[in-house]
Formats: sequence, structure tokens, C-alpha cells
Amino acid sequence: MHLLLLGIGSIIGSGIYVLSGTAAANFAGPAIIASFVVAALACVFAGLCYAELASTMPVTGSAYTYAYSTLGELPAWVLGWLLILEYGIAGATVSVGFSGYLVSLLGEFGLSIPAVIATPLVQSVQGNGGYTFIAGSSVNLIASGAVAVMVVPLIFGLRGAAGINSAIVMLKVTVLLVFVAFGVSAVVPANYQPFIPPNEGGFAYGWQGIFRAASLIFFAYIGFEAVSTAAAEARNPQRDMPIGILGSLAVCTALYIAVAWVMVGVVPFRELGVTDPLALAVDRIGKPALLMFVKVGAVVGLTSIILSTAYGQSRIFYAMARDGLLPQIFCKLHPRFQTPWLGTIAVGAGMALIAGLLPITLLGDLISLGTAISFAIVCFSVIWLRNHQPEMERPFRVPGGAIRVRGWWIGIVPALGIFMCLVMVAPLVIDIAARAYDGELLPAGLLGGYIACGAAVYALYGYRHSRVGRGLLPVSGAAIPLADQ
Repeated sequence: MHLLLLGIGSIIGSGIYVLSGTAAANFAGPAIIASFVVAALACVFAGLCYAELASTMPVTGSAYTYAYSTLGELPAWVLGWLLILEYGIAGATVSVGFSGYLVSLLGEFGLSIPAVIATPLVQSVQGNGGYTFIAGSSVNLIASGAVAVMVVPLIFGLRGAAGINSAIVMLKVTVLLVFVAFGVSAVVPANYQPFIPPNEGGFAYGWQGIFRAASLIFFAYIGFEAVSTAAAEARNPQRDMPIGILGSLAVCTALYIAVAWVMVGVVPFRELGVTDPLALAVDRIGKPALLMFVKVGAVVGLTSIILSTAYGQSRIFYAMARDGLLPQIFCKLHPRFQTPWLGTIAVGAGMALIAGLLPITLLGDLISLGTAISFAIVCFSVIWLRNHQPEMERPFRVPGGAIRVRGWWIGIVPALGIFMCLVMVAPLVIDIAARAYDGELLPAGLLGGYIACGAAVYALYGYRHSRVGRGLLPVSGAAIPLADQ
């Protein structure tokens, strides 16, 4: 039960509060319901692979540590760099959603926030065939400020925050349940027609749009990783881990489908491309008290997610710096609070900058791309470790059996996980490439620049200063002898 609640609390976040509306408006229409199912299926396979690795290597660092312990330094660097993208963009994405709900909430009290400080520099404009990006003259200082405020408590540590976090989790779930309960009566059946809108070119609607929307909202489920990291503390990992992972994914998928069904039933899907789609839907329901409750719940709930994503990224920086792959400033602990405070400040600054400049549609694509590739690497790590360290104790093993290909153990679940992650990646890559071909170079430029920056950091610093490069055992790879790296 504890694992199940941990997973539910970690999964529910900006994917449903924020990006569900964007995905429906730009890609899937009412079929956003099917997109949530597709994305959940990909996470089921990846989650089971996380559970096996977590029970085999119950050490800090999560996916980065797993890759270091199984595949070696270079794949670990790639995964670590992807995780930095995943957590950093996630924090920025959530803060942009937080900004939308906060501005909407303040409007209920008669406080009007100027658009120039609540709108990013780059804005997405919806049109026929999808959306395009334009440059404005504003900066989303509300989103940037939210990140700055949330980073401060991370410097001082999070002792005693568990009770507050549990209360926030209950609030997030309650908000969604209340929204569904009151929204059913306001549904307009005509808004579901057609359920799968005809394709308008590219990934705008049709079956193409369903998979494109799934790739955008993919990161709505990534909180299940919290369940896998608790494998070492489960009384019976072989039984408890699949219950915790599959149970939390099933509960959240059902809740997401119910929320999405009400949302697109109350508001025509083309109008949902805003940063606060649930607030827009509640406004159409016409219950002022419910509107206030949803907005307050969303603001508080998204605040906790900004905190957790900033925490996660600072710890990835810490693990990589500890292995010598990043400058030591990121693993230097505060003399009193014993937190990686300088790295945390750097993380916050990066998140705040991204949140102030980029729109939520672009941020959602980048985080889902990084997440899907990192999940695929985790799934492959299970296959690799089963073949190179078959004698290792595994309290939890992925179910589903395996096949042998030239003597290699190929698990059905890890293979399906890799396939589904590629299904999530393909629409993103195709869309980014098509936009670049049409002259819209911003998404491809940002992604290419990030990849080039990662290659440069590893070549100029990580390769020369890593513990492996200096002939030492990597801290994050200590679970397996260096000779086996």
C-alpha cells in the first residue's frame, strides 16, 4: 500500500494539470484519452525494468547508477546528460504551468498580472496543421520566480517535509476527483464528435496525432521511478514491486482518462491550448467555489513538483560530479546543512532561465524525448546485466519470460520497453525534423545544441577527470568490479 501511494503521489503532476490541454488542442482532440493509454503502456514495461535494477543495485543515483554499473562510463554519461535534460526541463515545464494557474487564481481576487511578465519570450501559436513558434518581447518572470523560491529550501535540506508532502499529494488527488465529479453534469456530448478528428497535415489530429500527443504527455507518468527506487525497502520485492508500479500506473491512468474525458467534454478541444486547461474547464462548468478549489489545489500541487524535480536534478549533478564527470562544485556539500548547495543554485538558475524564455509546448517535447531515451537505456541495461552478470542476486525479476538469440538472453518485457520508448521518440524526432525542413529551426537547434554541449563537456572535462579515466573505481559503479565495466 505504501508503494502504491508513493507511486500515485509521484505520478500526478503537470502532465495532467498542464500538458493534457495542449496535447488535445494541437494533436489528438478528444482522442487524448487513447494517448494516455499508449503512454501508460510504455511506462509499464520501463517501470518493471527499473524495479529489477533497483532490487539488484539498491544504491543512490537511480538510472544513472544503473547504466554506470552495467554499461560503463560513456553510456552512463549519455544517460546522465539525458536525465539532466529530463529533470531540468520538467522543472521548467511545471513552473510554466504554475505560472498559468497562479495568474488565473490571482485574477479571482481582482489582481491582474501583466502579460509581459507572465508570458515566455518564445510563444507557440496554434493554426491549421499544428502550432508555430514566434518571438515576443516578454519574459515569464512568474515561472522563473517560482523556481527561485523553490530552490531555497533545498539548500537548507528537506528534513521534516514528508508530512507536508503527503498532505499535498492528497490535495492533488482530491482536486482531480472533485473536478470529475462536478464536471460530468456539464459535459456537452457534441464536443466528442468526431472522437478522432481528421488529420490536417503532419501530426495534427488523426491516428498520427494520437501517438504525437502520447509522446508529449509521456512524462506525465515518470513519477513511477520513485516506486522502483524503493525496491530495497520492500518486504517482498517479487510481489510488492509489480503491485506498486502496475497498480499506481493503473490508478493514475484511470484518473487521467476520467479527467481528460470531462475536460474535452466541457470545453471544445481546440480551445484547450492554454497553461491552465483544468481552470478553463471549471470556469465553463460555472461553479465559482469549485473554480477556486481547483486553482488553489493546482498551484499548491505544482509547487511540490517544482521542488521535487529541482531536488532530483541536483542529485544527478551530485552523482556525476562525484564520479568526476562534472566539475567538483556540483558535489561540494554545505558545511552546515550537508546539501550540494552550489549545484542546487546552478540547477535553479538554469531552470529559471528556461522557464522564463520557452513555451510549454516546446518544453514538453524536450522532456519527453529525454525521458523516452533514458527509459530505453534502462531497459537495455536489464538485458545487458542478465547476460554479463547472470549470477547476481535479483530479489525482483521482470516477468514475461525471454527468448535466446545466439546465446543472448532477450527479455520480452525489456524488449517491449525499448520498442515502446522508440514509439514515443519517433513522432517527436519526425516532427522536429519536419519543422526544421520547413524553416522552423528552434526545436532542432535547441536539441542539437544540447547534444553538442554534452559532447563537448565530456570530451574536454569528463573524459579527462573521471575516476575511470584516472584508474579509480567509480563511486556510482561500485556495485560491480571495474574489470567488468
